[in-house]
Amino acid sequence: MLQALKSVRHLQSSAIKQAVSELCVPVPWGDLRGKIWGPDHGHPVLCLHGWADNCGTFNSLIPLLPTEFRYVALDLAGHGLSSHRSPGDFYTFPAYVMDVRRVVEALQWSKFSIIGHSMGGNVAGMFSALYPEMVDAVVLLDSYGFLPTDKNEMWKVMRQGMDQMVQFEKMTEDKKRRVYTYENAVERLMAANPTLSQRSVHILLERGLVQVEGGVAFTRDLRINLKNITRISLEQSLEMQSRIQASVLVVLAEESFKRIFFEPAQRKFISTLLQCLQDRKHMVAKVPGDHHVHLNKPEVITSFVSDFLRTKVLSQSNRQHKL
Repeated sequence: MLQALKSVRHLQSSAIKQAVSELCVPVPWGDLRGKIWGPDHGHPVLCLHGWADNCGTFNSLIPLLPTEFRYVALDLAGHGLSSHRSPGDFYTFPAYVMDVRRVVEALQWSKFSIIGHSMGGNVAGMFSALYPEMVDAVVLLDSYGFLPTDKNEMWKVMRQGMDQMVQFEKMTEDKKRRVYTYENAVERLMAANPTLSQRSVHILLERGLVQVEGGVAFTRDLRINLKNITRISLEQSLEMQSRIQASVLVVLAEESFKRIFFEPAQRKFISTLLQCLQDRKHMVAKVPGDHHVHLNKPEVITSFVSDFLRTKVLSQSNRQHKL
């Protein structure tokens, strides 16, 4: 555990100065990196970012959440400051779930909560289904916990991903790592994510860029852009959803529907996923804003997340201690 924590520094939040330590967990192909907020004895919460983002996506939100928790925000493999996967490897949800398993093993967590945004929410959903005894609460930020694919589309998507990998492996190193000025990098990220505020772009670029000869380059692995070849059907998603024992809060941004489900065939599954969550007495809240509302305007969702964590985690824990 001591080896995993490095470079304690201080960041100024809106009202208080919070200590933030850097996380570094060795893995077979390098390191998984991240940031830690909160006291050593706080109830652990793992925070998982969305596709092509990094753990900086939680910089605005975490300082507003209950201080009784210890928040670990992870740079998923191929994102932020974490190592890229080994040559020839794909980025898939099961692989990300395995990474979470490695991190919680290194941290020696036996029971924890998860906050997942977008793709991070899908990783959270799968982990919570596979390891239900380890997770006591799940917060899904603009995510439904699973990303089902039409059974008739799976084979086409798998083939596309494999073909894309073949083409990627033919690319020269110069094309795989393009060099920008910082200003160009800002413009590129804003063009790709027009709903990000200027401040949010700078936050994500803190861990999203690396200094190279002639300028800066994005730290993320271009292989994250390839089609995910490991898919699950709606039936498999619902079966996994039924295995989650944790309390679940879903916070959906009203203006981001199309950004979550890129493939038209996936959109028809939303109502089924949501209905099954509600049938199992999980909570669903809708808030004004877009896909990155948790980063752009965290105060919009703070009360939902804070109340949920206090009610479903702290209150339950205090009740158990009294028994």
